[in-house]
Amino acid sequence: MTEQSQKPVTNNLEPLDRERVLKLWSQTYNTSGKPDWSHIFPYYSEEIIFEDTVQKVEGKEDFVAMCNRLTERCEELKMNITAITAAENLIFMEWEMTMIFRKTPSTTLYGCTRLTLGDDGRITHQRDYYDLWSDIFENVPGMKNLYPRIMKRLFG
Repeated sequence: MTEQSQKPVTNNLEPLDRERVLKLWSQTYNTSGKPDWSHIFPYYSEEIIFEDTVQKVEGKEDFVAMCNRLTERCEELKMNITAITAAENLIFMEWEMTMIFRKTPSTTLYGCTRLTLGDDGRITHQRDYYDLWSDIFENVPGMKNLYPRIMKRLFG
């Protein structure tokens, strides 16, 4: 994101750029225990649209509730951002997210996130991309070898 394309975020927040997103998201996940998104919620538009492989959430209230449900389900959640880039009103992150749920081994999802910024600099759309089933089945006894065979048989 170039300096000219940075747009101010209301409420005296610093504009989102590659470095700020990296810093904020790293603070969210890289502590031991449950994640805390409270410091990034102000960067989201009231009309945020969040989408991933299993859901679409519209509106900040529902988005915050979704994040809180994930926090409640996870014993621990960590994210490692492996790559990040920005251009104009888009920021892309590649990540590894490791989750520990009650009575289950840790599960690592590999994916990426596209953040779209609105005219006021807030996030208006977040789209997360990941292969949920392959990453989860890696930790399910019997499915680790079965799932790839099913996928090969169905899709070549």
